[in-house]
Amino acid sequence: MPRPSHQSTAVSRPGFAARIKPWLRRPELLVFLPAISLLAYWVGGESIMMMTALGLPLIFLFAGVLRGTNTFSVTDIDPPGSIAHRPQITKFLDHALQEADTTGRTTACFVIQFDDADELLDRHGRAVQTEVLIRSAERLCAALRDGDSVARLEGGGFAVALAPMRRVDLEGMIQVAARLQEALTPPISIDAAKLYVNCSIGFCLGARSPQPIGAALLDAAQVAADEARRNGPGAIRAYIPGMARKRSDRDALRNELERAMEEGDIRPHYQPQICTDTGEISGFEALARWHHADRGIISPSEFLPAIEEAGLCERLGEVMLYHALAAIVSWDKAGLRVPNVGVNFSAAELRNPRLAEKLKWELDRFDLTPDRLCVEILETVIAETDNDVIVRNILELSKLGCGIDLDDFGTGHSSITNIRRFAVRRIKIDRSFVRKVDEDREQQKLVSGILSLAERMGLETLAEGIESVGEHAMLAQLGCGHVQGFLIAKPMAFEATQDWIIQHQSRRAKLPQIGTRTR
Repeated sequence: MPRPSHQSTAVSRPGFAARIKPWLRRPELLVFLPAISLLAYWVGGESIMMMTALGLPLIFLFAGVLRGTNTFSVTDIDPPGSIAHRPQITKFLDHALQEADTTGRTTACFVIQFDDADELLDRHGRAVQTEVLIRSAERLCAALRDGDSVARLEGGGFAVALAPMRRVDLEGMIQVAARLQEALTPPISIDAAKLYVNCSIGFCLGARSPQPIGAALLDAAQVAADEARRNGPGAIRAYIPGMARKRSDRDALRNELERAMEEGDIRPHYQPQICTDTGEISGFEALARWHHADRGIISPSEFLPAIEEAGLCERLGEVMLYHALAAIVSWDKAGLRVPNVGVNFSAAELRNPRLAEKLKWELDRFDLTPDRLCVEILETVIAETDNDVIVRNILELSKLGCGIDLDDFGTGHSSITNIRRFAVRRIKIDRSFVRKVDEDREQQKLVSGILSLAERMGLETLAEGIESVGEHAMLAQLGCGHVQGFLIAKPMAFEATQDWIIQHQSRRAKLPQIGTRTR
């Protein structure tokens, strides 16, 4: 009676060919080829020597010795548009995971993302970015062992797969990630310029892969890398199962935000700005609001961080600009005088090298002069930026004729030099300086100092967050040119602005103006 087969439950022992093939793949055996050929001559003469000298290289070739290492290192990283190496490293990881139970060795996968990739591209261009990627790949390969694999990923990142080893633990992999970061730390010299790059790294242990396949392990490392970059620069994160859920939630929120902007659910509300001397409307500020079907109107403090995290700042800026310019045209057609509308521009928008061209096209599209648009920029952006593209964009917008407002003045420690450098037209005094200014003498001194500085520099001034008649009166007395806040009006939907403008003009005709003498 034949014995029952246990092939489905036990791993069969490899045959002789399978056992000897790894030994034949070892490159150091080639050193013995001359000696083996000489021995063959002594044993069998010239014919045996010739057969040995020709036959052994063929055996080694088929065994894999002459094919190089069994890795998928980065080659031909450039030019741009070349095929990424995700399939090769996925195959490498597949093999390592499949052999883990048999060999007792496992692997780990790392994904490396550059924290300043966008800035590098904006400041230095595609050619320099390409060269940086090539040099970085070389450094990563030099920092790894023979047998480890490095591959280029879409978007300018790299993946690293470790050759199988017996011990793969969290502490050791953190040390490997730190070593990879250290390899990329020295400056890269290109065209006599030294460029510094920072990277964030995410990794996943083979044993913690969501599925025992290479694609799942690489995806898990990518999730960890995304989390590291969010907490960067220079962060390291290990994959944990909850990360995938968080990423899924963020992706769902991003899709919801994109849909809201496409369908007009995220649109501006307008808050008026008033001249303290005449009481006339000097402009409106466009402030984003989300008209949510279930939650009602959502303030920007609740969704703007999600917009930034999702990389949708430029898209939001496009939506706000379109609605703001359309509102000006509508007010003009109704015979209502609104000199300009202020639109906030984020650092991400200001890094767009074609921003000035884009704004000019939009103004021409609505047949509006540039002075009808006021570009509001946070003081922290001006105080902290050393980005040449941002500097050039602000100067070009000023030359175009747009007003440049320095928003939240007093919170970003900007210097007088920066105010001159960016051709600022008006400073907007932050609410923290305005609160209780009619009662607090220290607040009065601070505001008085800011207003004196602005006057000497020839800058206009606007105080934000006015909530009481006393604050309004004190600011007018100190010489602040314009005010904005809940005392004047809360931000309102466009549909409500026309009635408000008409009512304000009617009230203004009846009342004496603060800051002017009655006769």
